[in-house]
Amino acid sequence: MAQGPLRVAMVGHGFMGAAHSQAWRTAPRFFDLAVEPEMSVIVGRDPGRTEAARQQYGWRAASTDWRAVVADPDIDVVDVVSPGSSHVEIAIAALEAGKHVLCEKPLANTVAEAEAMTAAATAAAERGVRAMVGFSYRRVPAIGLARQLVQAGRLGTVRQVRALYLQDWLADAEGPMTWRLDKALAGSGSLGDIGAHAIDLVEHVTGAALGSVSGTLETFVTERPLLADGVGLSGTASTERGQVTVDDAAFFLGRLRGGAADGAIGTFEATRYATGRKNGLTLEISGSDGAIQFDLESMNELRFYDATAPAGEQGFRRILVTEPEHPYMAAWWPTGHLIGYEHTFSHQVKDFVDAITNGTDPSPSFAEGLHVQRVLDAVERSAADGSSWTAIP
Repeated sequence: MAQGPLRVAMVGHGFMGAAHSQAWRTAPRFFDLAVEPEMSVIVGRDPGRTEAARQQYGWRAASTDWRAVVADPDIDVVDVVSPGSSHVEIAIAALEAGKHVLCEKPLANTVAEAEAMTAAATAAAERGVRAMVGFSYRRVPAIGLARQLVQAGRLGTVRQVRALYLQDWLADAEGPMTWRLDKALAGSGSLGDIGAHAIDLVEHVTGAALGSVSGTLETFVTERPLLADGVGLSGTASTERGQVTVDDAAFFLGRLRGGAADGAIGTFEATRYATGRKNGLTLEISGSDGAIQFDLESMNELRFYDATAPAGEQGFRRILVTEPEHPYMAAWWPTGHLIGYEHTFSHQVKDFVDAITNGTDPSPSFAEGLHVQRVLDAVERSAADGSSWTAIP
């Protein structure tokens, strides 16, 4: 594979399709990759929309038959950015066909599906086939720096974590029904869509894993107007209304085990009803010797508090994460020049291609994605039965 292009097929072409297309196109222009990714085929359900996406995003060909694309011996990588309900079938078929797989988060809609996907990835790895989950926020350089500080012991004993992901795009109760509000398609609502990111970031930065949770879920608006196609994908609003079958907001407590945060407690919140918040992902980790604070809306910055400094010098200080010494930044612009949301996907492609060509297991793996799925499931079970704490297998 190192002697020719890495031919990529992407299944899906919505919001994540745009982000992933940008990444496949850009990563090899800025990072020294051992092989050149080739944007071979984009796959969708509707021929017209898929062809339009092909032209807009720069793919070589378009298809409406993902099975034929997966079976094509000329395809090396399958990038899955379709709704969660389709992940299990597409990813397993691709892995069994010997294709490397990049799959958007959350890994699946259920624990059983995630277990089947992880088993397929484990079997494929024995044949040199790699699989990775797309938790792109791991690739924010400031998050990489936060992880370095925690792992180096600069925070001392980690005692508390706080992770919030706040959006407001559903605050209008008359906004249309979309597939993200249908449990059969999305698996869960705010919990899985954005809460999964908060879970993964806490565990990635601290090296710990959630061992038990206690959660509350709430659905504020139980029905919304359908669009003309009935599922909120396109068209104009109809007079019919669809049932919202997922959570609108999720709040849970967690206990961490292992890593730099063994025994720490955490609070997590995910909502798409936080009026005024557009993409407010924040992370704060407090330890005996210091603390860090990150805000995605200021994604080139990390705030660090050194509790070991003299009392007269203490206070959160702003680190502008644009130095070539910072994770990924040497590939981009001169010091002080900022990068954006789309760069995280380029970093993801870089790491995935490196793993493929180096013959190493990428992270986050499907096994890590399965763990996040188990956390989501435990929160749902805790909220459903009102239990104080629910253990995570």
